[in-house]
Amino acid sequence: MALWDRLKDSATTMQGQLVAKKNDLKSGGFRDASMAMCALVAAADGSIDASERQRVAALIATNDVLQNFPADDLQARFNDYCQKLTTDFAFGKVSILQTIGKVQKKPTEARAVIQIGIVIGGADGDFDKTEQAVVREACFALGINPAEFDL
Repeated sequence: MALWDRLKDSATTMQGQLVAKKNDLKSGGFRDASMAMCALVAAADGSIDASERQRVAALIATNDVLQNFPADDLQARFNDYCQKLTTDFAFGKVSILQTIGKVQKKPTEARAVIQIGIVIGGADGDFDKTEQAVVREACFALGINPAEFDL
């Protein structure tokens, strides 16, 4: 099976796992960490273009798990995190990884944040090395072995 086919299957599986845990994913910490992860993946290559913003907007609008939160609130948080990354990528990344790390003590939320990062990263059909690297860094911030997600 080609790498892309495995990635698509994995993203579909992860989305199903997220939906199954929807009722456990209602905290403000999960909301913040998931939007921080989206911004981090969108900016993985050092910039955030319009297509990346559109992918995240589509995820916010259509993802069953994120329906737990008002879409405009999610969008505002995502934009705030993007602003931090575009102002000073290195400093913004540290701040965002700290936000993601706040759900470390909640394993269901921590794994869901990683799964959202993988879903966003693969949304354009190419979960590239820079996107994989930032999701791997988020795994470390959460105390999760990246190998658990084939990273």
